[in-house]
Amino acid sequence: MPAIASAGPSDVTLPRAHAGFDHQIGGAYTPPAGVAVVSRDHNDSPAAGKYNICYVNAFQAQPGAEKDWDADLLLRDANGDIVYDDGWGEALLDVRTADKRQRVAAKVGTWIDECASKGFDAVEPDNLDSFSSSDKLLTKAQAKSFTKLLSAHAHDKGLAIAQKNTSELSGNRVANGLDFAIAEECGRWDECDQHSSAFGDHVIVIEYAAEGLSKACEGWGDELSIVRRDLDVSPAGSKGYLRETC
Repeated sequence: MPAIASAGPSDVTLPRAHAGFDHQIGGAYTPPAGVAVVSRDHNDSPAAGKYNICYVNAFQAQPGAEKDWDADLLLRDANGDIVYDDGWGEALLDVRTADKRQRVAAKVGTWIDECASKGFDAVEPDNLDSFSSSDKLLTKAQAKSFTKLLSAHAHDKGLAIAQKNTSELSGNRVANGLDFAIAEECGRWDECDQHSSAFGDHVIVIEYAAEGLSKACEGWGDELSIVRRDLDVSPAGSKGYLRETC
């Protein structure tokens, strides 16, 4: 597969392609043998000696964190009720206007600053696809405009930035300033090729079911970083922890 250059500055470092990967956003622990790339929540510290990706929930509020946001930055329907992502119980953030995008980006930017100061190498802004859960209140164009603010800030801090899921926007990766992809269940949903066509082999695949892992490994096991984790991304040693690779 041909190499595809970073969308950011030349001094931004991407994770090594086809590297051992572990998804630790549910809690940090010592990376298993063979792991070179680790993703962790921005509240955690990077793993020593690894390429570290910093997770931030950029397009939605964490469950129960509505009060951490200005009331008008929570997306509301015509009745004034907050719109939630039903799957995770997270309030969607309102990025419909340039002013609101700037204000949301300013808050998320403080987390990106934290990632940089801790020594992370990249940032993973989650829920780019929140427009699909917004009852058509949010649009792809608004999501792309907001993403550009985040990518510019990340690059200014020397961090690479990932596109999280949302394969339908992969073709816009350069315009959106995105450097690599993190794709949940692209094996299960036959979307890995959509990511790789835009990002080359700089795609990290996370599966949550045995069938998805099997499909991802069969089609992409020699090219992409692939891991299966439990849905809650539990820390090693805790109940429910699961990690498998090709």
